[in-house]
Amino acid sequence: MNPPLPLPVKGRDKGRGHKLNKYQLQMPKMKSKSGAKKRFTLTGTGKIKRKHAYKSHILTKKTKKQKRNLTYSTTVDKADEANVREMLQS
Repeated sequence: MNPPLPLPVKGRDKGRGHKLNKYQLQMPKMKSKSGAKKRFTLTGTGKIKRKHAYKSHILTKKTKKQKRNLTYSTTVDKADEANVREMLQS
């Protein structure tokens, strides 16, 4: 019969001789892309909301209807949703 294995010492780093705190036991945190945090918001149903482009300058040549329709928010397309969710993952 094999001899029993030694029990691990609580609060030590596998016999390397230095103590670890609770923050060193975790992997590094994932960070969200700060640009994505500013541009996208999640709705209550889990969809991703975004603003329209082309509403910041050179507005004189755009019609009233065009500018009005660019004012409102819309949702991110399904093709881009996975990429945006990955950027927002924190």
